[in-house]
Amino acid sequence: MKLLRREFLHLAAGAVGLPFATRFACAQAYPSRPVRLLVGFGAGGAPDILARLMAQWLSDRLGQPFVVENRVGGSSSIATEGVVGAAPDGYTLLLASLANAVNATLYDKLNYNFIRDIAPVSGISRDPNVMVVVPSFPAKTVPEFIAYAKANPGKINMASPGVGTSPHMAGELFKVMTGVDMAHVAYRGSPPALTDLLAGQVQVYFAPIAAAIGYVRDGRLRALAVTTATRTDALPDVPTVAEFVPGYDSSAFYGVGAPKNTPADIVDKLNKEINAGLADAALKKRISDLGSVPFPGSPADFGKLVADETEKWGKVIRAANIKPD
Repeated sequence: MKLLRREFLHLAAGAVGLPFATRFACAQAYPSRPVRLLVGFGAGGAPDILARLMAQWLSDRLGQPFVVENRVGGSSSIATEGVVGAAPDGYTLLLASLANAVNATLYDKLNYNFIRDIAPVSGISRDPNVMVVVPSFPAKTVPEFIAYAKANPGKINMASPGVGTSPHMAGELFKVMTGVDMAHVAYRGSPPALTDLLAGQVQVYFAPIAAAIGYVRDGRLRALAVTTATRTDALPDVPTVAEFVPGYDSSAFYGVGAPKNTPADIVDKLNKEINAGLADAALKKRISDLGSVPFPGSPADFGKLVADETEKWGKVIRAANIKPD
């Protein structure tokens, strides 16, 4: 893991061997034709919406279409393979996510090594989850939930939209750090998980904030805590899990990656324009409306996040003995 981490951070620093003049000319000409942004999630969800918002921004700024292409399957692996195998010329990009960090340990055999084969370009957002229960659930706070779960081992069912997803990993981290016993129930997406939570078939869901916030605001669900280290503007009165479980921190993340060996000047050009978008008031509001928190920074910043998350979730997966479907 340490070797791979060093390799990834090396890529993040933009180490390439092209002469300066060649790289400068390449960056000046880029893009001269449409660019594909591969997304490993279905249309209409938060990742797809984030990708389309950023693609439209880049299209407007750089004068060529940035086209979102949804390649669903393999927990984002199919989309990732499409970018790993593409020419390193900046015309095929990836919406990188937590799934890539999780898959590195969750799956024994992948046709790529994400840290080695994908160069980080820029972060887009960090996305909190929110720990929700129905209003009739006996616990009204995280400490009360922990006490109830320990008094009723094995009687709490924890929903998720699938093995290895951000809600699943948030719940598994909670289990590891608190010692509670909850049964994991995987669904095919958030809508059926929320349906069964509302119906009382499952008792808790570490839901994507964009999926659950409407139910929280209309009182159909009770938010016990958000999963990030700090409170979120979307639910400012809801505490964090870390306020009761020190050190707890879990969130999804999204950003842009490119094939390894993509010229550094192209990476830097994309990074500059993505960061400009994240600073733009209108686009920033659109991202915040999804419950997401803009995550600007350098390619190295995004590379460090991915390396850290890969290491972190690898430990959780091994500790909880999580296996893919």
